[in-house]
Amino acid sequence: MNVQVMIEAIPALLGGAVLTLQLVAVASFIGFLLALGVTAMRLSGRIWLVAPSYAYVFFLRGTPLLVQIYLVYYGLSQFPEIRNSVLWPFLREPWWCALVAFSLNTSAYVSEVMRGAITAVPVGQIEAAKAVGMSSLKRFTKVIAPQAMQIGLPAYSNEIILMVKASSLASTVTLLDLTGVARSLASETYLPVEVLGMAGIIYLILNFTLTRILRGLEWFVSPRQKSGPGTLAKA
Repeated sequence: MNVQVMIEAIPALLGGAVLTLQLVAVASFIGFLLALGVTAMRLSGRIWLVAPSYAYVFFLRGTPLLVQIYLVYYGLSQFPEIRNSVLWPFLREPWWCALVAFSLNTSAYVSEVMRGAITAVPVGQIEAAKAVGMSSLKRFTKVIAPQAMQIGLPAYSNEIILMVKASSLASTVTLLDLTGVARSLASETYLPVEVLGMAGIIYLILNFTLTRILRGLEWFVSPRQKSGPGTLAKA
């Protein structure tokens, strides 16, 4: 194994890692906002809102992310309406196409996390909040949202980590993210094991760091974890 090649590849791979983190961060933010709307539609109880939101989630969760990336990157260009619109300067670029595909994909998964977390809040607590005269907004902000956050955050954390790993698919549309740079270097050096191995190490470091941050966030929003087993025993 050529350790020298692995060391020399680090700067270029770190440059690709920055692009990977940018893509994941922006896609996660946009996907979270989209998921809020989709979740509200799913829980509205109105069939004309529930049906399209269910179809949206069903399609995006039921088809591979790679197919969705190809549909956005290769598929949209065949429509003259898209090529002649103000969106075309963005949608002809691989970064924006990958961003659209990742945002839509993660929004479907996050909306299910949100829906499950909200419906898992005990009904008795919601009824008690109604009994004391809380408005719908206050019930949501004071009773439902804090508990739903505690319930859904572990699953949402897993989705973020999965997004980091799935971001490697962006290289299939010529985007030079971490995997894209690694593939390019491997083809130049003819040493795929060394270059891709170093890329794998960087992915491990990224995911380990994100896992620690997200675990810390879970601890911060969870009173039970803060109290610890000793405190619970005393109670």
